[in-house]
Amino acid sequence: MVLVAGVDSSTQSCKVVVRDATTGALVRSGRATHPDGTEVDPAHWWTALQAALADAGGLDDVAALAVGGQQHGMVALDADGSVVRDALLWNDTRSAGAAVDLIAELGDGDPAAGAAAWAAAIGSVPVASLTVTKLRWLRDHEPASAARVAAVALPHDWLTWRLAGYGPAAEGCVPDLTALTTDRSDASGTGYWSPVDEAYRPDLLRLALGHDVVLPRVLGPGEVAQRVPRAGATDLLLGVGAGDNAAAALGLGMVPGDVAVSIGTSGVVSAISPAPTTDASGLVTGFADATGAYLPLVCTLNASRVLDAAARLLGVDHAGLSTLALAAPAGADGLVLVPYLEGERTPNKPDATGALHGMRLANTTPAHLARAAVEGMLCALADGLDALRAQGVPVARVRLIGGGARSEAVQAIAPSVLGLDVTVPAPGEYVADGAARQAAWALSGAATPPDWAPTTGTVVRTGTPEPRVREQYAAVREMTAVRPGA
Repeated sequence: MVLVAGVDSSTQSCKVVVRDATTGALVRSGRATHPDGTEVDPAHWWTALQAALADAGGLDDVAALAVGGQQHGMVALDADGSVVRDALLWNDTRSAGAAVDLIAELGDGDPAAGAAAWAAAIGSVPVASLTVTKLRWLRDHEPASAARVAAVALPHDWLTWRLAGYGPAAEGCVPDLTALTTDRSDASGTGYWSPVDEAYRPDLLRLALGHDVVLPRVLGPGEVAQRVPRAGATDLLLGVGAGDNAAAALGLGMVPGDVAVSIGTSGVVSAISPAPTTDASGLVTGFADATGAYLPLVCTLNASRVLDAAARLLGVDHAGLSTLALAAPAGADGLVLVPYLEGERTPNKPDATGALHGMRLANTTPAHLARAAVEGMLCALADGLDALRAQGVPVARVRLIGGGARSEAVQAIAPSVLGLDVTVPAPGEYVADGAARQAAWALSGAATPPDWAPTTGTVVRTGTPEPRVREQYAAVREMTAVRPGA
C-alpha cells in the first residue's frame, strides 16, 4: 500500500491524515492545537505540524504530502528567511482602512471606479482579510518592518517551504526565498494575483507595500512542489498544496453545481465554477480552485461562534441550544439576530456589532433567542448563495460542512432558510483530505486527481420554505450599530 499525507493548517489547529494513495482509505491521523489570536508567530504552526505528524505516526512510510492552509495570512520574510513580524491572519480586521484606501487609489479617488478596477484586475474587491490590505497596513503602521520585507508567503506556502528544508539561516536552514511555491487557489486570495490572467500583478503589490518582493512561484494543479531527500529511502514528494477552501472542495469531490456551506470559525459559501467571476460589489471573491477551475466564494466572519455565544448566553451546551431552537416557531415570532458579533466581512462592515431586533414580551424566551441565533447565522449564509447566483454561478446542491453543521437545529432549519435540499456529509477533515488527494495526484503524475470514493452523507429533509425568515432578516440587517470608538 502506497501512503500519502494531507495537512490542514487552520486558524485553530493542525490536522494530518494519512491515506491510501489508490483508494483514499484513511489509515491514521493526528492533530495539534494552534494558539488563539488574529496574529500568530508562524513558528507555532511549524511546531504544531511536527506534533501532528508525530501523532499521525510520522512520514517514514509516506510517499507524498501536501498542505492545505488558512488563506490570506501575511507571512513576511526578510532576506535571511526569518519572519519579520507575527503573521496577520485572515480574521484580523485592523487593515479595513487600508482596504478603503487601496480601492480609492486604484479608482483615482472614486471608490466605485476603484472597486470595479480591482474586480477586473483580481476578481475581488479588497477587504480586510486579503493579504494585500495587510501589506498596506504594515507599510503605514510599521514602516521599518515593511522595509525589511524581502518575500511574502501565505501559511501553506511557508509550511511547504519549511518541510523542504528551507528557512531562517539562523536556524541552520537554507534561506532560499526563490524556492517558495504556492498554487493558484491560495494565490488568488492575496489581492495581487489574477485568476483571469493566471499571473501576479506586481503593480498592485507595489501599491500596497511600496516595493517589489520575491513571491512564491505559482504551480499548476497536480504538480510536484519539492522533492525532499531521505536517507535510505525514496524522496518525499511535496504537492503544491492549496488554500483551505479549495482543498476542502477537492476533498469533497465537488463539481459545477455543487455548493459547500461551511460553518466553522468563519462561514463560507463556495462553489465550483467553470468560469471566473468579477464582482465589483465585493460580495463574491473570485478565487481559483485546486483543479484548474474557479471557486467563487462568499465568506462571513461570524458562523459557529454565533452558536457558541448564544449557548453561553443561555447557559446551555450545543445540544441544549438545538433543543431550544427547535422548540420555537420558524421566524422566532419576529425576533431577529443580526450576527455581526465580530464585525463582518460580507457585507463589508468591519466595525459593525450584532443586534437583536423585534423584541416583545412574547418572544423574549430562551427558545426564541436560540432560534433567532440559528436563523440569523443561516440567513447570512443564504445571502451568500444569492450573491453567487447573481454572478451566474450554478447552484444546484448544497453540502453542509464544518463544526456548526453537526447541530441538529442547523441541519433541520437550513433547508427552509437556504431554499434547497441539504446534504450533510459524514464529519471529516475535508481540507486535509483534499490535500492528501492532491499529494496522491502529484505522486501519480496523472492529468486528473485520483478518483477516490465520494464522501457519503445524509440528505436532510427539504422542509417547508419560510420566505418570511429571510424577509424579516433582510428588513433589519442594515440596522446595525457601529462599535463605539470605531
